[in-house]
Amino acid sequence: MITKSTLLCLAFAALASSAFAENVVRYREGQAVDPQDVAQILNTRVVKTRSLRLLDQPGSEAANAKALSLPVQFAFDSAQIASSARGQLDALAAGIKLLPSTQKVIVEGHTDSIGSDSYNLVLSQKRAAAVKDYLVSVHGIDATRLKDVGYGFYRPIEGLVPTAAENRRVQFHGE
Repeated sequence: MITKSTLLCLAFAALASSAFAENVVRYREGQAVDPQDVAQILNTRVVKTRSLRLLDQPGSEAANAKALSLPVQFAFDSAQIASSARGQLDALAAGIKLLPSTQKVIVEGHTDSIGSDSYNLVLSQKRAAAVKDYLVSVHGIDATRLKDVGYGFYRPIEGLVPTAAENRRVQFHGE
């Protein structure tokens, strides 16, 4: 049964999702992640100049991006990160290390709409926390720089059906 508060959350999520849709670089499974691109996307304090690689050229997807999305795979009904996701997470960590030490990063967990909203909220939070823990324990990133949050299925990728596998992702943006 859908409650009034659930409907309000869904309406807010739809509006928020639309606001972020154009500014997210989405990586596919196995796609190489460039740490320099990560640093540019997540750095909220950078002033873009010509000295910052080719990302500043017109038409570059990362030049105007505010967030990046990785299809981090997990074991079914679990927050255990699959080994296939580690290469992208390792490149992400290298990019975070290029940021100023005061730059904070939000780690967002997302799910598809299969399952109850409460189940998906809890699962997405656990998965965001697992990614944060991986970045801290394996790469030595200061835990105070990372904030993990779960959105369940309330922020699906615009243009996809809510049950699409691409909605099961971890998204990152600078704070």
